[in-house]
Amino acid sequence: MNTKELEFSQVSFDDIKNNQTIDSFIRASNDYLGAIGYTEHGFRHVSLVASVSKNILATLGYPKRLQELAEIAGYLHDIGNVINRQDHGQSASLIAFDILKQLGATPDEIALVASAIGNHEEEIGEPVNPVAAALILADKSDVHKTRVRNPSMIAVDIHDRVNYAVDRSFLNINKEEKLISLNLNVDTKISQVIEYFEIFMSRMNMCRRAAKFLDCKFELIINERKLL
Repeated sequence: MNTKELEFSQVSFDDIKNNQTIDSFIRASNDYLGAIGYTEHGFRHVSLVASVSKNILATLGYPKRLQELAEIAGYLHDIGNVINRQDHGQSASLIAFDILKQLGATPDEIALVASAIGNHEEEIGEPVNPVAAALILADKSDVHKTRVRNPSMIAVDIHDRVNYAVDRSFLNINKEEKLISLNLNVDTKISQVIEYFEIFMSRMNMCRRAAKFLDCKFELIINERKLL
């Protein structure tokens, strides 16, 4: 698909953000994940992923409509959790397909957003288009202590412990150097850096592929030290 020749509709990010069905699905998805012990996947997470996805493509000079489609994909990418955590990317893709069609999005737009959402998980996903690549980088970079629901669990849950140890997470895009950098501050009194790699190495490899799709390199910097 040549993204420079797409026919675009007038479906906006505000249409998505103000949609009552989407609002309800995000709330229910986050509640479901909380019930089974997962970190926060609610409005904080999806709003951040939407914003960062848009910013990636904006900084790299992609067309404004592609930026907005990345923003839309970021906001919708986790609504499949309303059905089940398993295969939630595919569920979210199908839900997004139906909602976007109802709102009047064009087939090309729906294809871009649906394929991006369906490819955002590291187990089976690939950066198949610029929207997908931006979504992957934005989603996988959201590691932060505010995502932990119950700090008392950090002693027994490595995912909570690693997230709780991160008090700063920032994805920097350098267009001139074609470099995308994930900068983390990790409190090693809470979690050792090696634990980050134990659970997130597959995500970092996915970020590398996503950055490469956008003609950039990816690097990981933890506590001011370049580790990837």
